[in-house]
Amino acid sequence: METVDAAKLTLRLGITLMLCYGGAAGNCTISVSQPPDLEVDYTQGAVTLLCSFSTVGCPPRTPHSLWFRYRAHQSETLCSDGCTSKGDKFTVTKALAQSQVSLTVNRLTPNDSAIYVCGIAVPSSEDPRAKQTGVGTVLVVRGMRDPGKELQGLLIAVLCLLSVYIAGVLVVFIILSRSKLNTLRNKEAEDSQKKKSARRIFQEIAQELYNKRLVETSQQPEKDNTYENRTALYNYERP
Repeated sequence: METVDAAKLTLRLGITLMLCYGGAAGNCTISVSQPPDLEVDYTQGAVTLLCSFSTVGCPPRTPHSLWFRYRAHQSETLCSDGCTSKGDKFTVTKALAQSQVSLTVNRLTPNDSAIYVCGIAVPSSEDPRAKQTGVGTVLVVRGMRDPGKELQGLLIAVLCLLSVYIAGVLVVFIILSRSKLNTLRNKEAEDSQKKKSARRIFQEIAQELYNKRLVETSQQPEKDNTYENRTALYNYERP
């Protein structure tokens, strides 16, 4: 949407208001304010644009309001007949006690994106300051999203979740593998320790048996010599 020059827009609306309304002269000043921009999604269905105003030195007459819409190469005067039915494309609501008027755009579509300008005029005054417009609200209506982009975003999200899942599984697998490896190593160390203990016990038993046999072997010749000496002594003492 192209940007509308603010000065030209204000001049055009001022001329329009002056042509639409006229009256007696007076020192009357009006100021109008609007939100600068508003962005909505078309699925919202409807959007309300606010317009606030104030009057100084104006006669106690009800001010009139007009709404204008400016698009790329098109300008429109909205709700010149009032637009009070909610079934219309546009609905104007006036809260003059609060010095506010509003324009509701119904059945939103992306084509409703435009600059909406509010104009306020006191018909009983010809003072140029008695006919003022706001700077306009730039309404942007977001259209339907591209299904391809939505599908792409969904696939990216699924891939991210899958990557996180795979990473988690790998971490768990590594932790379990290390735990199992440490368990096997501890078991092997225990088995090796048990084997060493059994070997040491066998060696001690074998050493003890060897020592016993060695003692028995060293005592056997002494017994034989004692027996031979006793026999020789006996034969010598016999007559």
